[in-house]
This record gives sequence, structure tokens and C-alpha cells, in this order.
Amino acid sequence: MSGIIEQKKQLVEEIADKFRNSQTAVVVDYRGLNVSEVTALRKELREAGVEFKVYKNTMVRRAVEAVELNELSDVLTGPNAIAFSEDVVAPARILNNFSKDHEALEIKGGIIEGNVASLDQIKELADLPNYEGMVSMLLSVLQAPIRNLAYATKAVAEQKEEQGA
Repeated sequence: MSGIIEQKKQLVEEIADKFRNSQTAVVVDYRGLNVSEVTALRKELREAGVEFKVYKNTMVRRAVEAVELNELSDVLTGPNAIAFSEDVVAPARILNNFSKDHEALEIKGGIIEGNVASLDQIKELADLPNYEGMVSMLLSVLQAPIRNLAYATKAVAEQKEEQGA
């Protein structure tokens, strides 16, 4: 009997650690997805470095209490899976995109950087660019003044050429 209790304690601690160590954790209801759809979703998440796990709600509730994120308990009804990731955007983006093509997948809520997040906040996060997208946006912002300087210099040079001719 005490072995089972010990196993449960370890499982709760494992889930709590995943919540602590993840930048983002997204809770989804996957009822209605068939086996091939779940397999495709798992593959997509795994390729992005996202861990996708199914736990009993009672164990997850104890874990969210342990990490003081009790508001997440409200969404822990029915069969749930949780996507844990060190990438802030990846799980939200993958799950949100997948749910557009597969209505059976329902995003219920989650945790973003240690704070309980609503469905709307997760959808907002899903619309953000990934790391590469943010880097390219930053580079274009940084390059804009240089480009403008180049255009201005060229215009001045052309003007002088016209005056000198």
C-alpha cells in the first residue's frame, strides 16, 4: 500500500517539476482525435522539443497546488494532455494551428512563464513569431536606418552629379 502512495508522490513531484522547468505548459482536451491524429500531433510537438504527456487530473491538481498555480485546477476536467516546453511560443503555436484543422482538439488553458494563462492568452502567444521570426524582425528593424542612410547618400550623390554635369 505504501508503495502506491510513494509512487503517487513521485508522480506529483515529477509533474510539479515539469511545471517549474517549463516556459510554457498548455492543457488540451484531445477527446475525439483519432489515433493517427494524436500520433501526428505528438510527432509535430516532439520535433519542436515539446513534451506531450497524459496524467490523471487528481495528480495534476496536486502538482499545481505544489507549485501554487491553483487557478489551473479549473480546467482539469475530462481527459487532458499537457504540452510542456522550454520554448515559450512553440506549444501554443503548434496546438493552436492543429486545433484549426482538428476541431476535436480543445485548448483549455495553461501556464506561461510561471503564470496561469487563459485560452485567449495562449492564442495570443500562438500568434507571436518563433525565435527565428523575432530575430529576423529585429534585424529588419536594425537594418532600416542603414538602408535609409544608403538611400539618402545615393540621392545626395545623384543630386551632385546632376548639378556638376
